[in-house]
Amino acid sequence: MTRPKRVLVTGGSGYFGCTVVAELRRRGHEVTVFDLVDVEDRATDVRFVQGDIRDEAAIRRACEGIDVVHHDVAQVPLAKDAALFQSVNVDGAANLLEGARRERVAKVVLVSSSAVFGVPSKNPVDESVSPAPREAYGRAKLDAERIARRYVDTGLDVTIVRPRTILGHGRLGIFQILFEWVRTGKPVWVLGGGHNRYQFVHADDLADACIRAGDLPGPATFNIGAERFGTMRQALEALVAHAGTHSRVRSLPMGLTVRAMELTSRLGLSPLGAYHSLMYGREMFFDLEPAKRALGWQPRFSNDEMLCESYDDYVAHRGEILARTNASHHRSAVKQGILRALELLP
Repeated sequence: MTRPKRVLVTGGSGYFGCTVVAELRRRGHEVTVFDLVDVEDRATDVRFVQGDIRDEAAIRRACEGIDVVHHDVAQVPLAKDAALFQSVNVDGAANLLEGARRERVAKVVLVSSSAVFGVPSKNPVDESVSPAPREAYGRAKLDAERIARRYVDTGLDVTIVRPRTILGHGRLGIFQILFEWVRTGKPVWVLGGGHNRYQFVHADDLADACIRAGDLPGPATFNIGAERFGTMRQALEALVAHAGTHSRVRSLPMGLTVRAMELTSRLGLSPLGAYHSLMYGREMFFDLEPAKRALGWQPRFSNDEMLCESYDDYVAHRGEILARTNASHHRSAVKQGILRALELLP
């Protein structure tokens, strides 16, 4: 157990930020949340600072007296807004890093994304694979990484953590549509045969890795995901079996469906972003050995376990979830848009 630290969590009212806050509290740290909005269930011993990551002065003030910053603010792919990707994910990261440097913060953990790899040149993705994003969200996340490395050159200790797609209790966003289809016995869809191996990561496992990274001196980059996973079809079949509804996993043609996903996303007819059409039917998974060795970290949850847990949480809290307003993308229900047409397929 490390000594208690004064820790700032930017984006601490979002889905993953809340998970980090809870785990930091459990480990005895003094936690401050910096976010635009507060959450009703924030613990009374967690300090809240309202502010916008795009406000350089506000984030610098929040960094005063802080030992470690977990930078979890992000406009996610669901936002589909290139201007926000730039102002929040890139400029906001720069503001945070400058504030941390000026206030002599000892450590910054910057959560990036596997989207920086686009469609990876090989799997597993290891330290030999160079980032090559293919859409606006991934490019913005990579730009933030590059800014972080420039700050490392000035002496700021920054570790970058790249997670695979996050799941776990309370995780919604696009998954809420899947869970609703399963709950009501509708078909769920894979592209092609659905035989692409696809790695998720449980929010608790990711939080553990991030907090361990915050305790480790010296800049580094870690790729984080589940250790036990299979294909997309296997994951969805396990969910359907767990739910016990009449849903079936069915296939759509890969090429035609991807083109349709891209077009309907651009026209605003679908909630899916460019990254979803790029990667849903493709394979991606990380080599975890460097993170396991350096951090003494071990992921606990399999793809199947975390997907089923997320589904159960949704079903148990569905009424509350559908009534929510002003929550983050990953804690909210999503309008299906044109995806509802899939229910009409024979």
